[in-house]
Amino acid sequence: MIYLIGSLKNPNVPLVAVDLRLEGFEVFDAWYSAGPDADDKWREHERIRGRTFLDALQGSHAQFVYRFDREHLERATTAVLLLPAGKSGHLELGWALGNGKHGYILMNNDPERFDVMYGFADEVFANQDDLIAELHKVEAQDELPTNH
Repeated sequence: MIYLIGSLKNPNVPLVAVDLRLEGFEVFDAWYSAGPDADDKWREHERIRGRTFLDALQGSHAQFVYRFDREHLERATTAVLLLPAGKSGHLELGWALGNGKHGYILMNNDPERFDVMYGFADEVFANQDDLIAELHKVEAQDELPTNH
């Protein structure tokens, strides 16, 4: 399964997810359905309740969302970070790579700033078709029996 990472404010996330599904991939992007204002609304709700960020982070809402997303990230074999994305997305990609999963970055154009740490990714793509070709190649390799 591909865990598609991006920003709630990035309108390309569902479009890329559809394209990946049309190519036969199982894709997790359910987090996107919360909408572009989800983080702001959650913050506002918690502030009205008089809670700090650290309090809210331990609350049932945050823990439910965290466990839901983490379960799918653990299940995924591949993570794709679709730029632009926020800090959480970069953490998710780093977690995936640190846990031995395939990890890729798809840029929609030149990034606002150059980041040499994107070198941690298996590969960085400027073209969605090239990413899809790589995903098919990796999928075929992963399905081959090994001698281990």
